[in-house]
Formats: sequence, structure tokens, C-alpha cells
Amino acid sequence: MDKKIQIVVIVVAVVFSVLVLTSPDDPIPLPVPNSNSKNNFVTILAENLDKPRAIAVSNDRVFVTEKDGTIRVIQNNTLLESPLATLRSVDVFDGGLLGITLHPNFSSNHYMYVFLTYDEDGYLWNKILRITESENKLQNAKVILDKIPGSSFTNGGFIKFGPDEKLYIGTGTVSEASHLPQDLNSLSGKILRLNDDGGIPDDNPFPNSPVYSLGHRNPQGMTWDDDGNMFVAESGPEKNDEINLILPGKNYGWPEQQCSGNEDFEDAILCYDPSIEPGGILFYSGDSIAFESPFIMASMRAANLYQLDFEEGLSSQKSILSGIGRVRDVVQGPDGSLYVITSNTDGKGFPDSTDDKLLRILK
Repeated sequence: MDKKIQIVVIVVAVVFSVLVLTSPDDPIPLPVPNSNSKNNFVTILAENLDKPRAIAVSNDRVFVTEKDGTIRVIQNNTLLESPLATLRSVDVFDGGLLGITLHPNFSSNHYMYVFLTYDEDGYLWNKILRITESENKLQNAKVILDKIPGSSFTNGGFIKFGPDEKLYIGTGTVSEASHLPQDLNSLSGKILRLNDDGGIPDDNPFPNSPVYSLGHRNPQGMTWDDDGNMFVAESGPEKNDEINLILPGKNYGWPEQQCSGNEDFEDAILCYDPSIEPGGILFYSGDSIAFESPFIMASMRAANLYQLDFEEGLSSQKSILSGIGRVRDVVQGPDGSLYVITSNTDGKGFPDSTDDKLLRILK
């Protein structure tokens, strides 16, 4: 499969209330993709993905998690029929097989890591699995962290390796009323930091604890800039989505604070009201695509892929891709291209007959 569609480039400020999808009875029509640049295009690498959640890219393959428990493989621009793995996951809206990331030395050790929600005696939990793959098949799986409290609606689930080669995990909160994000003894509502084998790094901010920062509601994406600064996108309750600069040991306020206003907590660097439902975020470090701003952010509710500059604020935000519905995740490939997945089959979108899709943005 190698279908090409064109990028929509919108170089005006976005009015979020116009872009917010309403209901299945009164959907806002999605625009037909068009382009003002013949040099930009999007390739559709895979179609009919089932509730895809996250992307990981190696030199020769793309891996996509589907919420119901499968890891799909796209090789040579083709979606392989057989999944790499089929894991038993729970069927709840914001739970299942969620984040995926590859070990920095994946090409030699073949380690990939996933975030999985499961049910035990009527309670939801999450665990981190380290999977060893061989020739696109699961060879071995090991639990390296377990008993992360789970949630049907604010489950977090994003995982990435940082530039320090430590594994970072964004966990959600159990309910809107829960104070577990403020409890250092709970793994709920935290950014966690682990060694690649699941051990606790000696330089974590809290002794013998995987907690790196606390007071988070529902982390959905994370990235690092060229200076090693860590940024996390979080989904708020109908409003007050946040972009946070994450500092070790700091408290970001949930549920006591949303965005800013309390000197006991860290303020968000960006706050969205109304909500745009941020997904994955990326600091673009390549030179294959000439973006005006360095950060790329997926948005589900606003149905766009944005570029923006966190220092310049919302005034710098521009759409670089629309017309494909809800956008869940974005990652950078080794050649500087972008890989994007849609999220129209997640129960909140309006899927067409070919949703969901994995796309590659090229120059």
C-alpha cells in the first residue's frame, strides 16, 4: 500500500471552539485535504487499524499498538497480516494496550516496552512489559513494573526513553476526586523513571522510588528538546489541557490545581481552554521538513496536527495536517519524516471505511 494524500497547511490562528467535534448526530464535516505546496505530501502506510494508540519506529519497521491488545508491524510500507503479539488487555475506553517504545539499542537487543491495562478481581491495573522480538514475533515477555492503578477514562499510558536512556512512564489518575496523584506512595498521576530492566535509578529525586514528578492527571505525550528539557502533554477535564516542563521532584498540582494559580505547585507553560485533547508531542530535530516551530503536537478533539513554539505560546500554533479526523500520536523517523496515527475508531470519532490510518509525512 502506498497511497498519497496531500497536506493541509493552515497558517492562521486556530479557533478551537470551531474545531471541536460535537456529536454523531451533528458531526462537523472534515475538510477535503488539499495543499498549497507541491513539495509536501503524506503517504498512507496502513489502513483499517483498530483503535491504534501509539507508534514506535526503528530503521526498517514501524510498530503500532492497537488498544485491544495487538502490536502491528509495518515493514517495507506494508502492514503485515500477522501481529507481532496479541496480549490480553481489558476493554475500557482509556485502557488496554497503550504506549510503546523501543530500547535505545533495539537493533541489537530487540527490546520493546509496552504499557498494558488489565483487570484483577474487578480492579483495573497497569503494567509495563519488556518484550523481546525476533523476526516480527514475540520471543519473550517480562513484567518490569506492575500494580500501576488503572482507570477507565484517565489512564495515562505514554512511555518513552529519554536522552539519558532511562524509561519514562506517564500514569493517569483513578478518578477525578482521587488524591493519589499527591501521594508519593502511589504510582497514580505520576511521571515515573526507571532503568531499562525496571530498576530504580540512583539519581531519582525520591530515594528508592520510581516517581520523577507528581500531581498529573492524564499524561498523553512526552518529548525532549535539544537541551534535554522534558515536556509532557496532559489531557484536562473538558478544559485546561496542559503542556508542562517537567522538572525532577516537582509537583504539578492535580487535583488541587489546573494549569496555574497556586504557588505550591508548578505552573503549566501552556493551557488550553476549551480542551483540544492533546495526544503525542514531538520536538522535531530533523532537517527533512522545514517547520517554522520546533514542537509538533497531535490533537484528537481539535482534529489537527500542530506545530508550535512553547516559548512563543499559543500565538505560534499552526496546523500542518488536518482533514483526517482525530490525530492520536506523532513520532519522528530516522530520516526526518513524521509518522502519524489517527484515532477515529476510538469511540469518539467518525470513522470512514478505511480508518484508522498510519501516515508518513515526507518532504
